[in-house]
Amino acid sequence: MSRSNHAGNNNINTLKILFFIHFVIDVLIAIPLFIIPEVFLKALGWQVIDPVAARLVAAALFGIGIESLFIKNSGLESFGGMLNLKIIWSGAAMVGIGISIFQNAQNNQMFLWMTLLIFLIFNLIWIYWKVRLNSMTKDRTPLSNGSQRRKKR
Repeated sequence: MSRSNHAGNNNINTLKILFFIHFVIDVLIAIPLFIIPEVFLKALGWQVIDPVAARLVAAALFGIGIESLFIKNSGLESFGGMLNLKIIWSGAAMVGIGISIFQNAQNNQMFLWMTLLIFLIFNLIWIYWKVRLNSMTKDRTPLSNGSQRRKKR
């Protein structure tokens, strides 16, 4: 195995570990949010709770989290699509949380700021990996058997 292939495999392995961590976090949050949204959100200081909206968020967390687990044996293209989804989800969440902070929603600014920070961290991680993955796939040419070979420079 060439040095560049080894580095590429290490990158994919790191990304797979990050996806697994994201799966665990999403599911750990989604379970109580889905089953006992009122109890869970009140414990976090939430004041106005819509259990239907909470369960819809939990469903999104289940979907993104579980797909993050399933994707571990997929090709680079699948990781790119999933990274796009994670970037869009975390970016939209940040905008929504930002609007809520501006409107003083929930009267719990500290919790909203912490949630915004969490989504910002994940968004930056996913953007970093999307850029890295794009540079890895840009340097590869497809072979007739479906595998890829690094382009000569």
